[in-house]
Amino acid sequence: MIKTIIFDLGGVLVDWSPDYVYKTIFDDEKEKQYFFDNVCTPHWNELQDAGRPIAEANELLIKEFPQYEEQILAFYGRWEEMLGGPIQGTVEILKELIDNKKHRVLALTNWSAETFPIALERYDFLHWFEGTLVSGVEKLKKPDPVFYQLMLDRYTIDPSTAIFIDDNLRNVEASNKFGLPAIRFLSPESLRADLVRLGVL
Repeated sequence: MIKTIIFDLGGVLVDWSPDYVYKTIFDDEKEKQYFFDNVCTPHWNELQDAGRPIAEANELLIKEFPQYEEQILAFYGRWEEMLGGPIQGTVEILKELIDNKKHRVLALTNWSAETFPIALERYDFLHWFEGTLVSGVEKLKKPDPVFYQLMLDRYTIDPSTAIFIDDNLRNVEASNKFGLPAIRFLSPESLRADLVRLGVL
């Protein structure tokens, strides 16, 4: 019997992509890919998700890649433009779960503490959760098992009666290995099918 549903946010409920900004900055697709692979990499961004201040992150990267200063500053300077809006089908599933009142519904997200308030202000559904753990606030991030454990401890969750939903395969695999059952989000339709199969919907 599943009693608790834990949602990731970015890529599950909120469409977010740096490409929305950088496709307007780079005319050359190869240069844009080089920039993502070597300059503003996913690892660099995740360090802000883990609590590193944005100003410090920018300063360090500009020292290493001074030729890309303008493009580096655009990452957080134009961060709001990376928000593509709600993933509507998942928001509808979330609302069903909240309205049914049969499950606890929480969120566990890798997100910078400096940018998360922007999303909170923009998207009302981010306020629907019983509780939300934000990596940048806690200075921990998925897939660190300590972050999963903090979720369980803070909200007194029995992992044997919980399910975690994340679009990142690395985070799903780490959660399953840790002992918190997880399913990978591929689309709202696949999520709905998974939750029906599990007897949640």
